[in-house]
Amino acid sequence: MNSAVLSDSMPVSVPDTRRWQWLPPVGSKGYYLLLGAIGMLVLGPLGGITAAFMNFSIGFFVGGQVLAGILGSVVTYGYGSEGRHGANYIQTTAASVAGMMAMSALIQAMVWMNMPAVPAWQLIVYMLCISMMAAGVGMLYTPILVEKMQLTFPSGLAVANILRALTDPELLKRSVGRLFGGMGVGLLGGFAGTKVAFLSAIEFSTSTFGAGLIVGARVGVPAIVGGLTFWSLTPYFVSIGWLKDGEPFRKIAFLIALGMILGAAVIDMALILWRALKQLTTAPEGAPVQVPEEQRTGPRASMPRLFAWVAFWAVATGVSGVQFFGVAPGHMVLAIVLVVLFALVNGISLGLTDWNPISSAFVVTVLILAATGLKDPILALMGATVVFVSCSVAGDMQQDRSTGWRLGSNRTLQFRFQAAGLVLGAVLAVAAAHLFMTAYPILKIDQTMLSKDAAPAQWSSAMTYKFVGALRSITEPKPYQTDAILIGMAIGFVTELLRKFVLQSSSWHAYKRTSKGAYALDFVLDTMVIPSPYASSFGGFVNLPPALWFGAGGVISSLINTLKPKAQGGEADLPSDMSATSLVGGGMIAGDALAALTLGVIGLLAVL
Repeated sequence: MNSAVLSDSMPVSVPDTRRWQWLPPVGSKGYYLLLGAIGMLVLGPLGGITAAFMNFSIGFFVGGQVLAGILGSVVTYGYGSEGRHGANYIQTTAASVAGMMAMSALIQAMVWMNMPAVPAWQLIVYMLCISMMAAGVGMLYTPILVEKMQLTFPSGLAVANILRALTDPELLKRSVGRLFGGMGVGLLGGFAGTKVAFLSAIEFSTSTFGAGLIVGARVGVPAIVGGLTFWSLTPYFVSIGWLKDGEPFRKIAFLIALGMILGAAVIDMALILWRALKQLTTAPEGAPVQVPEEQRTGPRASMPRLFAWVAFWAVATGVSGVQFFGVAPGHMVLAIVLVVLFALVNGISLGLTDWNPISSAFVVTVLILAATGLKDPILALMGATVVFVSCSVAGDMQQDRSTGWRLGSNRTLQFRFQAAGLVLGAVLAVAAAHLFMTAYPILKIDQTMLSKDAAPAQWSSAMTYKFVGALRSITEPKPYQTDAILIGMAIGFVTELLRKFVLQSSSWHAYKRTSKGAYALDFVLDTMVIPSPYASSFGGFVNLPPALWFGAGGVISSLINTLKPKAQGGEADLPSDMSATSLVGGGMIAGDALAALTLGVIGLLAVL
């Protein structure tokens, strides 16, 4: 047995499962330095350069969790079964670095908006303050989203399955075929989706289909219903002036979709707070405090310390925004308040559908800032930057914690590894923007001012294009955008209220077990008549094909799990969340991410 003591922790006692004794012992300083160095200096920058390139070239990026999880487990293979925790810390650090480097698109938007040059150190400090605050906010919500609501977080589950399988020979034997078979399909599908015209036209995505395999039909079918509903309303949106002919329905549907999540979240958060208050007032005196198993083997989590962390970095964010960029204190406070809201809303969306609508949060923030009197697009950009970076970082924290929760990794250590990655990520985000825009001056040209034929094919920068378009629109207010959000909130509130009173009542639970017909009726009501706003809103954030691919994966997964024979032998010993469909689905997400990494590196080398 190996024991180590951390400065503010209980004694750490873990079995020594090292395959090679020359490796630093688990819990030692050398061990943590090894993990941090691999995540920060190797895997993080590798994923970050790819993410920045994807943002500049096509306008979206692939998160680094799955890729870093695969590569991190290779690094920690020598630690045996205990290596899963080390690999989890590596992927947490690497994903933080990569995610922050993807934020370089915001600096490109500053250039397009002709923002006066500011010292690089001010941008770094601003990004660092925001990200540190967001990491704390994301961690504050993990007890609700990960442990209380037990949202799936498909990519988080995929990473957990990969780490469990690759660090445990017995689990690997029982899952290798499905896991690596899914990775092969995802890898081929990722390449084919970008190279085959037909597949590109129908927006084929193995990762989207794989996420559907993980969550099942109860989430997948509502996504189809939501997508079809918004698609069918396109002519109506055009007729009332909310869309122009030829515009995709999601240009307005994403506002309704965000409102739906907000409305439903009001119900759920009120219930969670009510139950928490009830427990506080009825808890018997002298009852033993239950310490989570993960906290018995490392530093304990401290909620007061976490609140203090968030408060400190929130103040630092506000002060830096006011002092460096001249944003009014009231607007900085509003942006920080919106972080608290959108970290929850986007976290719920990410937990259910593997989709973090960070661009939508940015646009809505711009609209809210404009509605409160902020008419300067550059100041609106700096205020909305707070929400955009925060939603990305908080979502990463929640997804990483979903992996750590399944593995039993210590949450405080995981938080520290994320914070370390964010420090380097803030520096590299500014450096990546400077590198790309210096090497390719075309990236500095505002494409919103170019004709369609003059736009550079190699560098579409779709995310930056969306940012700048939203910012320029604040000089021409569109009241119907606020109406869309309010309508969505009303739909989400009423729908979730009906679901609580009908589908989650004890009498309904008893009824649906009475016959197959009752179960079928429950399924129809749950997925089609009053579907979860969290799930159906996915159909408003994306085009129709991705919603259909996601839903198809969910339907196929549920059919397989319903019709398959009872598990026997070694398969019955697998963890409950390592089902055949979750393994294949997680493998497809990993394979698609590997394809994106490969294509990104090839594309980057081609233009160098």
